[in-house]
Amino acid sequence: MMKRLLYLGYYAKELDRVKFRKFINHVSTYDRIPKWKLFADMITSSLRYNISFNEYFLFHFYKSDHKLRSTYAGTGFMYEYQLAMNPKSKRHVLEDKLAFLREFKDFVIHDYASLVDMRHDTSIAARLLANPSGKVVLKGSDGQCGRGIEVRESKDFTPESLIERLQEIGNDFVEEFVMQHHDLNRLSSSGLNTVRIVTQLNDRDEADIIGARLRITVNSPVDNMAAGNIAAPIDPETGVVIGGGVYSDITKPIEEVHPVTGVPIVGFHVPFWKEAAEMVRRAALIEKGNRSVGWDVAITSRGPELIEGNHDWCKLLWQLPVQKGLKNILQQYQKTAPNT
Repeated sequence: MMKRLLYLGYYAKELDRVKFRKFINHVSTYDRIPKWKLFADMITSSLRYNISFNEYFLFHFYKSDHKLRSTYAGTGFMYEYQLAMNPKSKRHVLEDKLAFLREFKDFVIHDYASLVDMRHDTSIAARLLANPSGKVVLKGSDGQCGRGIEVRESKDFTPESLIERLQEIGNDFVEEFVMQHHDLNRLSSSGLNTVRIVTQLNDRDEADIIGARLRITVNSPVDNMAAGNIAAPIDPETGVVIGGGVYSDITKPIEEVHPVTGVPIVGFHVPFWKEAAEMVRRAALIEKGNRSVGWDVAITSRGPELIEGNHDWCKLLWQLPVQKGLKNILQQYQKTAPNT
C-alpha cells in the first residue's frame, strides 16, 4: 500500500490540471455523474489499478466495472514493466537520438548531423540544407514526445544561421525532413505520419509484434497524440487500418475519415507493410538488452525507415486506438524480463 501511495503522490504532482478539469466537467455534464463521486472513484481506482488521474477518464473507468478496469495497463504498471524489460543500463541507445541513428544506421535512409559536427565543418550544414525535401528538422537528442522540434524551410537558413538557431533553442542536431509516401501525404500532408510498431522479445529471443498504430497528423508538424493528433489501429498481419483515429481527449469523437483532408482512415493500407514489419523485427535483435521497444517508422516512396525507438513506449497510443485494455499481453511476457 505504501508504494501505491507514493504513486498517488506522483500522479497528483504530475497532473495536467487543465486537461483534468476539462475531463471531469465533461463527464459530470454528459454522463450525469456528480464530481465528488468521480473524484472518490478516481482516487480509489488510482490506488487499486495504479493508473494516473487522467487515465481514469481516458480508459473510461467512470463507466466500467472491475473486470474491465483490470485489463488496462496504466502508468504504474508500465513503468515497472518497462524498467524490467529495458533496464536503465541498456537504454542509452534509445534515449539518445543521435546514438540511435548511429546504432541502427542500416535502417536509416535520411541524412542528419550533430551540432558538434556542423560547428567543426560548416559544409555538413550546407549539405543538409541542400537536401531534396527543402526542409530540415531541428531536434534535441534527448527530446521526448515531439517537444522542442522545429520543422523549417531550408531556404530560411545559411549554414551559419542554422547552427545559431540550434544554439538558440537548445537543440543539438538536424535531420533531413523525411518525405513520406504519397498515400500518406494524401491522408495528411501537415507533418510526417509515422507508424508505431511495438516489438517484444519472447522467451526464445524472437521479436513478436504486439501492436501497430498509425499516427496521423491533424494540422500539426509532429504526429504525437500529445500534440492533439490522432492514432488508428493497424492489423499487424495485413497493414490495413481497422479502426478510426482516436484523440487522447475524451471530449473529441473518433474520426473514421481525416477531419481536414476527408480521406478515409478505416481501410487505409500502409504501404510497404511487410517490409516495415520485417525491418523492426530485425532491429529488435540488435540490442537485446531492450526487450520491449516502440519503433517509430516512416514510410517513404523507397520503403520504410526508422526514425527512433522508445523504451518507454506509450500505453495510451497502444490501448486507446483499440478501445480496450491490453495488460494481459504484457503479463504473458513478464517471465522473460532480465530482472525477474
